[in-house]
Amino acid sequence: MTERVEQRICIKFCVKLEHSSAETIRMIQKAFGDNAMSAAQIKVWHKRFKDGRESVESDPRSGRPATSRTAENVERVRAAINKDQRLTVRELEADLGIPKTTVSEILTQDLGMKRVVAKCVPQLLLPEQKEHSAAFSNDLLQTASNEPDLLKKVVTRDGSWVYGYDLETKAQSSQWKSRGSPRQKKAWRDHSKIKTMLTGFFDWEGVVHHKYAPPGQTINKEYYLSVLRRLRDAMPRKQPQLCATGDWQLHHGNTPAHVSHLVQSFLVKHQITQVTQSPYSPDLVPCDFWLFPKLKSPLKEKRFQTVDEIEENTTRQLMTIPTQDFAE
Repeated sequence: MTERVEQRICIKFCVKLEHSSAETIRMIQKAFGDNAMSAAQIKVWHKRFKDGRESVESDPRSGRPATSRTAENVERVRAAINKDQRLTVRELEADLGIPKTTVSEILTQDLGMKRVVAKCVPQLLLPEQKEHSAAFSNDLLQTASNEPDLLKKVVTRDGSWVYGYDLETKAQSSQWKSRGSPRQKKAWRDHSKIKTMLTGFFDWEGVVHHKYAPPGQTINKEYYLSVLRRLRDAMPRKQPQLCATGDWQLHHGNTPAHVSHLVQSFLVKHQITQVTQSPYSPDLVPCDFWLFPKLKSPLKEKRFQTVDEIEENTTRQLMTIPTQDFAE
C-alpha cells in the first residue's frame, strides 16, 4: 500500500510538471519496473490530479468489511459446494453475498479445493460391471502369481490408424525462449485423409505379426479371421517352442469381430487359448500406453503422400523398437 502511495505522489508530481498521461506512464513504469501500477490505474490517477484532486490516499470504502473470510462464511461456501460442485466463484458471490476474491481464498486455502474438468473415460461402468472387473483382475493376478512365466506366453493384438500427416504433440513442439521473446505459434491441422489401419501382434520378445488393412476395408469378422490365419502361420517362425507345445495365449479385445462365432470357432478348432478380459477394460490394453505412442511419435510432422509410404515408414519404425521395451 505504501508503494502505491509513493507512485501516486510521483504521478501528482508529473501532473504539476504538465507531463501527459502517456509520458507519466512511461516514467512510472521505468522507475518502478515490475511493481509499477497498471497503465489504466496510472491514467485514472493522472486525470484525478489534473482535475484538481490533492489527496494521494485511497477513498474510504463503504459496504462490506475489509475481510469476510470468517468461519461462518467458510461453512456457507462448503454447504453450497456440497450441494452443487459446478458453482463458479461468481455464482457463489451472487448467491452468498461474499466477494469473489474471498470465495476463491475460502475454496483454495480453507477448503483445500481446486476446480478441475471431468476426466473422459471410454465407458462409465455400472456397479455390477465394476464388481465383475475387480473379480476378473483378482483372478488374473492369482493366475500370474501361480505361473510366473504367464506373460511370456501371451501374444497381444491391437490396431490403430496411421496417417499420412499427424500433428506433433505439445511436448514435441515445446522450446526454450528468453523473457520478452514472442511465443511460438503453429497452425492447427486435422489428420490427413490418407491413412491405413495397422493391426499388430506382439509378445515379450517383439513383433510376432503385423498387417495393414487394404484401402476401404471394413474391420469385420471375415477380415479379422484372415488376419488370424496369418498369425497362425507366423507363430512357428517367431515362437517355434510355444507353437510346438501350443502353450500360448491370445490377448485381444471384446469387439464384435473378436467374439463372433466365426472367429471363436477358428480359435477353438486350432486350440488357441484366449486371455479372458472383462468388458470396457482400457487398463488392459498395453498398446495404447506405450506401443502406439512410441511408434507414432517419430512419424509426427512428417508427410507421406501415399499409403505405401505410410506403411513403409511405419514398418521401419516398428522394427526399430528394442526387444527390451517389449519385455518391460
